[in-house]
Amino acid sequence: MALNYIWLSFFVISFFVALAKTFIWGDLSVFPAMTEALFEMAKVGASLSLGFIGGMALWLGIMRIGEKGGAVAILSRLVAPFFSRLFPDVPKDHPAHGSIVMNFSANLLGLDNAATPLGLKAMKELQELNPLKDTASNAQIMFLVLNTSGLTIIPVSVMILRSSPPFNAPNPADIFIPILIATYCSSFVGLLVTSLIQRINLFQGPVLLWLIGMTTFITGTAVYFQSLTQGAMQAQSAVFAALFIFSIIVGFLVLAVMRGINVYEEFVEGAKEGFGVAVKIIPFLVAMLVAVGVFRASGSLDGITDSLKAGVGITRTDDRWVDAVPTALMKPLSGSGARGMASEAMENYGVDSFQGRLACTFQGSTETTFYVLAVYFGSVGIRKTRYALTAGLTADFAGILAAIFVAYAFFG
Repeated sequence: MALNYIWLSFFVISFFVALAKTFIWGDLSVFPAMTEALFEMAKVGASLSLGFIGGMALWLGIMRIGEKGGAVAILSRLVAPFFSRLFPDVPKDHPAHGSIVMNFSANLLGLDNAATPLGLKAMKELQELNPLKDTASNAQIMFLVLNTSGLTIIPVSVMILRSSPPFNAPNPADIFIPILIATYCSSFVGLLVTSLIQRINLFQGPVLLWLIGMTTFITGTAVYFQSLTQGAMQAQSAVFAALFIFSIIVGFLVLAVMRGINVYEEFVEGAKEGFGVAVKIIPFLVAMLVAVGVFRASGSLDGITDSLKAGVGITRTDDRWVDAVPTALMKPLSGSGARGMASEAMENYGVDSFQGRLACTFQGSTETTFYVLAVYFGSVGIRKTRYALTAGLTADFAGILAAIFVAYAFFG
């Protein structure tokens, strides 16, 4: 229901803002821009959905081999002590556990092309356990919130953006630790809020051990990569990501062959599912993207930013962070839009300015919540999202606040 009102508000607010700009301020370009955004975003939504077909076919085929060969079952047993507490409604030996851990692993490495198909696979398996097919289950909400919090160890895309022309940052990786801290805060808050709503006890031994271990791992990773040069960091992260992918694929294939599985036939059977899932996403993704496109084209987002800056000015505190806020506001709505906002901040204020670095930290610290919600829930026909959006946006807000504080600590 919340998503319904938010989606509707995008159009209503945009319409009245455009009316005011047209008939009060005489801006005759607003409604044409909104109309153009409407059709352009519809086209983008359909293209994105169809673009999933290849990736979906690949990873659903690989996952089917993993299931038949027993690799997914092994992964499920390894993470059972942790995920069985966070997903109490999912049986310990259910294949969803394997898909979930694979999705999280890909997200940690910033492998979006691999993470999305694996996430859709996990959502489909969780839907099999869902008694109310049009309503999000607790397990599906927990999974989605942890995805939208965007925990990433290696923010490769942000570093590449900073190093690319025309920005050519001398040290593109200087936002590495700030992003790592901010995204971890976002994920932790998302986990905490969802656990409180679902009455999950996080003080259980296995959960505490995993959280402590994850914190230690992230801290160690941050320290190690920060000790490298920028070139070495990008090179090693790329090798690590590629090694991870091929290790998974080869491991799945070897285990399946050892069990006498015809890997080619199983891959083809799994890949067939990819087309159906990609097509099913189209209406949900188009609906969300057209609303976001109209909201942005109307100037409503700029109005929010200007009002925020005026409010901060009254307090006579440092307001440099407000200049980077458009990236934070856009990120839950559109990844490409947020990337454009971050680029704009670096162009206007400088790649190594406080605003430019903070915008990049925003870009890497949270995920595209509305996009993920539309795609993941849309793939299984979920229409009643319950508190998923609220919990996801709460995690985003925590990541934004953490990014601001960390940016002041690191970049002053």
